Amino acid sequence: MFFWLIIIFFGGLSWYVSHKMQSRFKEYSKIPIPYSGAEIAAMMLRDNGINDVQITSVSGALTDHYNPMDKTVNLSDWVYAQRTVAAAAVASHECGHAVQHAHAYVWLGFRSKMVPALTISSRLMPFLLMGGIAVMAFSGSPVILAIGVAMYTLTTLFTFVTLPVEFDASSRALKWLDGAGILNREAHDKAKDALKWAASTYVVAALASLAQLLYYVSLLNRRD
Repeated sequence: MFFWLIIIFFGGLSWYVSHKMQSRFKEYSKIPIPYSGAEIAAMMLRDNGINDVQITSVSGALTDHYNPMDKTVNLSDWVYAQRTVAAAAVASHECGHAVQHAHAYVWLGFRSKMVPALTISSRLMPFLLMGGIAVMAFSGSPVILAIGVAMYTLTTLFTFVTLPVEFDASSRALKWLDGAGILNREAHDKAKDALKWAASTYVVAALASLAQLLYYVSLLNRRD
């Protein structure tokens, strides 16, 4: 029952935060500015002395990301081309990650080092958790579930390591937007609000992961 309460609560909270984020971005996508997302990205990289990062356009919605492996700022089609507050917020945020990379930001480096292990564990973890629960119920052996919980602990740690990375990228973006004079005060506040709601999705994901981890740990503790 506790597991399903976790799922329902965080599912509802995730929906609410995601809905608010999307509504904010939709609203702020109607507020024009003189520069496109691609132009914003190019200016921010140049002002931070970064000359080895490419800006590309990728298909899809909410597909914007910075890839430290090939040093590319990848902007979704609408962010790349739009001249709006929302596009400026997203483009500058992704460039914030490029600035982190250039300055060897410790949390970004830590998160990047976790990715290979996380990729492997994410494939095995669901089978180990479900299989471990079944095995423990029939035989009492907690070994398989314990391995699954260890992998889930890595996943949860990753979600929390992501938080300072995302908040710092937004902080760098807003500081640059303010200093560059790209946005007026009202538009700057709206960009800040958009990034706040985007960051909230990561907070909810981290808390949901922690709650589920505690649930699986409680199952291990109940084996006696």
